[in-house]
Amino acid sequence: MSVIDRIEVAGIVLPAAEFPRALYVPYTVHNGLLTVSGQLPLKGGKPEFVGKVPGEVTVEDARAAARLCLVNLLGWAAAATDGDLERIRGIVRVGGYVAAQPGFHDAPAVINAASELLNEIFGEKGRHARVAMGVASLPFDAPVEIEATFVLDA
Repeated sequence: MSVIDRIEVAGIVLPAAEFPRALYVPYTVHNGLLTVSGQLPLKGGKPEFVGKVPGEVTVEDARAAARLCLVNLLGWAAAATDGDLERIRGIVRVGGYVAAQPGFHDAPAVINAASELLNEIFGEKGRHARVAMGVASLPFDAPVEIEATFVLDA
């Protein structure tokens, strides 16, 4: 089964790439590595979740936010590969950040939702190194942000 087939089976529709008007780019490709900038849980350009975990956002909702961040990240990976996600040969690293209230120490449980989805979509190629950390705040009061680096075919 192809990566696109697995994405469809998972019920995911990749978002259209819309370049931000900002001082950064959504991705870079260098020496066979694709790095996708941090993605927030946005749908249609609007936040689906806001607030800190676990107060304003439950752990379960934060996990849903992590999945949405990953869907947005995969949208940029598709844009970078001209829609050919089969070019992805592996995942070097995933960075996951959770806007945490003081005393919340379970950021890995939140970011696991993104890791699980990567493994579901990419199979063995989806295994990756990772950081999962709680932070004081994220842009636009998002509860989660995910970034990743992929290995590409030449």
